[in-house]
Amino acid sequence: MAESSAALLVVILIGALATYMWRALGVALSGRIDPDGPVVRWVACVAYAVLAALIARMILLPVGSLGEVPVASRLLAAAIALAAFYLARRHLPVGVAVGGVTLTLLSYWA
Repeated sequence: MAESSAALLVVILIGALATYMWRALGVALSGRIDPDGPVVRWVACVAYAVLAALIARMILLPVGSLGEVPVASRLLAAAIALAAFYLARRHLPVGVAVGGVTLTLLSYWA
């Protein structure tokens, strides 16, 4: 039992070291990075593209219980969530809440 606890502690410490090492490096380099530079803009574009791809995958090719909801319901809930997001002056929690409630209601209705 003591050996497994020691091994677990070593794994936690290595994980913490890896995490905090990269954070410290980020803090040290953050003053030298131009936030309007081409590299930062490229990274932001890639991040938005990955997020859009993940959302599209969740809507079109879901895994688990979301796959039991008809695709028309998922698309309609996404469209209503997007409309609510913009109608609420780009307030993200409103869009997420409206989308979640809409998807829940549509899945129970279907």
